Amino acid sequence: MSAKDAPRIPDPVTRHPRPPLPQQEQDHPGSTEEMDPRPDHGEDSYQGHDVLLDRATVVTGGDSGIGRAVCLAFAREGADVVFTHLPEEADEAAETTRLILAAGRRAVAVSCDIREESQCVTLIERTVGELGRVDILVNNAAYQMSQPDGIEAITTEQFDRVMKTNLYGMFWLSRGALARMPRGGCIINTTSVQGYQPSPHLLDYAMTKSAIISFTHGLAQMVAERGIRVNAVAPGPVWTPLIPATMPDTEKFGEQSPLGRPAQPAEMAPAYVFLASPQASYITGEIVNATGGRPLP
Repeated sequence: MSAKDAPRIPDPVTRHPRPPLPQQEQDHPGSTEEMDPRPDHGEDSYQGHDVLLDRATVVTGGDSGIGRAVCLAFAREGADVVFTHLPEEADEAAETTRLILAAGRRAVAVSCDIREESQCVTLIERTVGELGRVDILVNNAAYQMSQPDGIEAITTEQFDRVMKTNLYGMFWLSRGALARMPRGGCIINTTSVQGYQPSPHLLDYAMTKSAIISFTHGLAQMVAERGIRVNAVAPGPVWTPLIPATMPDTEKFGEQSPLGRPAQPAEMAPAYVFLASPQASYITGEIVNATGGRPLP
């Protein structure tokens, strides 16, 4: 086969838009529809191979961004998906539901504030009621707000919201899911490059992402004998609604990556699929770094 006849391989540098991106701001939690360019969740590219056939899965923050891409990929891999969203994200959640149903799988969108323990308990019970069990839990929902003016600008209200969303919810859901999870099940947490290399303007958010790394390592050892795996994905910059809704400068977002651009949510989803799959049966307590080349420990 000649070079010109070889299959075209996507160039990771030029595959998706590079900075400068259009400057844009949104109110939290942000809207996918209003983003320029629109994020790619794998709608036209992700092809499943039934590696998660008939798995009962829960994904928090599945309405947009990485969460939507994971829901789409899981469904195309044959899984049924329960996912959470905030009440104000109902329109975003409807699109995720459409994508899951189009893949021929069950979709259950649950309005849920994971800062409330009672709502976390209800989420797990509803999943068991709808799907019979919990095979896979993806703790993905998170909150951040950039504060470039220093620690003095981080209010107790913001600090409390970041901690409860990113840590309390993960703890309550993991504890509840483990009580209903069969051997062979798994938990996948979303941490971040911020957990290793914190940006000062994201101080409180970075704190939680470091804690998620420790939680992942510790829980993996705790439940290994029960035949349950616990891993995490550490994304670098990813183009999601959270960026125009929480960051002051979107034009340069992602340019610090060695690949010179932010990731698209679709580029994160395969890591979650792999960690959830039977092919990863000997992998637990690990952090999959997806940073576009930025070295992490």
